[in-house]
Amino acid sequence: MHNPDYALPIPFDSRLRLARGWLLLGLFSLIAPGLFALLLVGVRAPGVQGMARWADFFQTALVLHVDLSILVWFIAFGAVLWSLNCAARVMAFGWAGLGLAAVGASLMAIAPLAGESRPLLNNYIPVLQQPVFLIGLGLFGLATLLFVLRTLSTSPALGATNTGTATLRFGLAAAAITSLFALMAFVWSFLSIPASYSGRAYYELLFWGGGHLLQFAYTLLMLVAWLWLASASGVALAISARVAKWLVALGFLPVLVAPLAYFFYSVASAEHRAFFTLHMQYAGGLAAVPLALIIAYSGWRAPRATATQRPLRAALIASVLLFGAGGVIGYLIRGVNVTIPAHYHGSIIGVTLAFMGLTYCLLPKLNYGEPNRRWAVIQPWLLGGGQLLHIVGLAWLGGYGVQRKVADGLQASDTLERLARGVMNLGGLLAIVGGLVFLVIVFAAMRRRR
Repeated sequence: MHNPDYALPIPFDSRLRLARGWLLLGLFSLIAPGLFALLLVGVRAPGVQGMARWADFFQTALVLHVDLSILVWFIAFGAVLWSLNCAARVMAFGWAGLGLAAVGASLMAIAPLAGESRPLLNNYIPVLQQPVFLIGLGLFGLATLLFVLRTLSTSPALGATNTGTATLRFGLAAAAITSLFALMAFVWSFLSIPASYSGRAYYELLFWGGGHLLQFAYTLLMLVAWLWLASASGVALAISARVAKWLVALGFLPVLVAPLAYFFYSVASAEHRAFFTLHMQYAGGLAAVPLALIIAYSGWRAPRATATQRPLRAALIASVLLFGAGGVIGYLIRGVNVTIPAHYHGSIIGVTLAFMGLTYCLLPKLNYGEPNRRWAVIQPWLLGGGQLLHIVGLAWLGGYGVQRKVADGLQASDTLERLARGVMNLGGLLAIVGGLVFLVIVFAAMRRRR
């Protein structure tokens, strides 16, 4: 069987500079979340828990950690790939989108310095109830809309070609359409929420449907990254490009069903919420599970990786394993406790590892230096291994009823629970170190511009 090359051609014009700009925004959006994550682990440490003055700090740090390390980083990396894939037309809109996104992300990051934070830990996109943060979030949303519309209007025609490149382009187009659906869902919810809702209940309704759809967009981008990393790391997939495209389409198909929740149910109804819950439960892994199994089988049969391929293969394997671990933990959720963040931390860091590995692959293509190969091999295992310990500890504590989104939860009452907290904290620290090592590797490579 002919092994297709899953890669995008790299343009050497303004599109490359635009992609580099989005990559820089994504990287800078990871710096503050890394520091916030370190503080979050510290707040959960014995002796600090339960202090009233830390409770508000914990929630503020958690809001910024989630929004910058997921929303901003994931959308920015998606924009890197969209920039490389699109034609060099209406570039002014592309640069305007990047500029608005940078301003919006910056306002979100500095918002706690502008006054009382008043954090709300609603699902998907938690918020700070203060003008600076909300303006920043609005600008970032507008930037995303602008860039997605430009992406859809300048993407190459897909046609019926069954090549590796065509498969990646199909996945990127599907992710862009899904992102557009998510933005439309936010607007629909905003216009439909009853006036009686306020505070956390309001933002829960506002971001529930659209936030749910964003998870599908992130997964589609991850599938693109998996295919590219597999090809670049010497893993010949045991399927054709045609089958790979159908698997990506399988991940996109549930998105087309999601608008039914808005047509048939009120945004404030229990049915609306249940629709998206069941939608994620039964459709979230339609494409990721079979492709992960194919990658695992193909990787087992693949020849030994070369020195250049080892960092990419390490990131690919770590991403697949952690995303799978998060999915398995999802079936262990019983009630509202820290098993829930154990589930989505596994899935989210699985996506992040795929993006980090593809960053290593793209650096020399974007006219930067090669990443340090030794540390680029260690870093995915450091982040992935640490995060695996972290989510195991969280899931373990979930069995003790420790509540999510609080600084203290239940105090350790026996040796096993104290051990679970130790595993969680050790894993969290290792994962943070792994994230910081990634930034050091990438910024060092960027200094060695070609």
